[in-house]
Amino acid sequence: MKSMDRAAEQTMELSYFPGCSLHGTSVEYGESTRAVCSELGIGLREIEDWSCCGATSAHSVGGDLAIALPARNLAIAARSGLDVVVPCAACFSRLRAARLAASEGKLPEGVPAIEKVVDVLSLVSVLTSETVLASLSGKVARRLEALAAVAYYGCLLVRPVEVTGAADAEDPKDMDVLMRALGVDLRKWNSKTRCCGGGLALARGDIVEKLVLKILSDARRAGADAVVTACPMCLTNLESRQFEGQRSGAIKPGETVPVLYVTECVGLALGMQEVGGWLARHIIDPRPMLGSKGLV
Repeated sequence: MKSMDRAAEQTMELSYFPGCSLHGTSVEYGESTRAVCSELGIGLREIEDWSCCGATSAHSVGGDLAIALPARNLAIAARSGLDVVVPCAACFSRLRAARLAASEGKLPEGVPAIEKVVDVLSLVSVLTSETVLASLSGKVARRLEALAAVAYYGCLLVRPVEVTGAADAEDPKDMDVLMRALGVDLRKWNSKTRCCGGGLALARGDIVEKLVLKILSDARRAGADAVVTACPMCLTNLESRQFEGQRSGAIKPGETVPVLYVTECVGLALGMQEVGGWLARHIIDPRPMLGSKGLV
């Protein structure tokens, strides 16, 4: 009966590209995305036979592969005529790049033209659409006023603007709007779109560590209990570098800053029972902090 009720309340239907991370290292992001969207009446139709978009690997090598891989997924999605929602920031960036190439007739040789180019949407933009925010306002069971947090967009949700279409690449607002709708005590800070090092985590860990420590230092200076993001790579970098710092003694236990996915925050505010399972998968366990504030 509950699933029928949700279907009756459905506000939109979208094609859904989960990408590799949401089936692997960021399972909690995938699970929370599906659960939250279902609760808010967002129908997700997973792209049939989707494949890796190439993400950092193909993009760093360059050439046609960086466009051909996401273009394949975009072509499959286009058959349904539904716009595509992409939770992962890196996947979002690649599918947006393929969409731009397709709309300009610049797909690589051998890649079939896409007759109807559908839009590619970030999950954050979907969650902050007028209809979804209206649905969310009536479903919040517990406002997150006790949680002080900073919204971390990173690079790929907003840059480059010609690909992402971001209204303001230096001071984006979508995630801010969503967090305030949940009652989060959102703090101003200087690292909202600062790069975390992305795919350099293995090749140049020293660079990633410096970038991450700067971001975390800025978050602590803002008085944040947590960093909220919509990027699996950003979350992994921010958490793993803190974990390594703890092991080496460079970071004391009281200096860690938990990192949360936007969908986990929505789940908390909606009072969803599944949240505990999502949070348990984090490298830096956010449950003690959230528990001290009566949020879990």
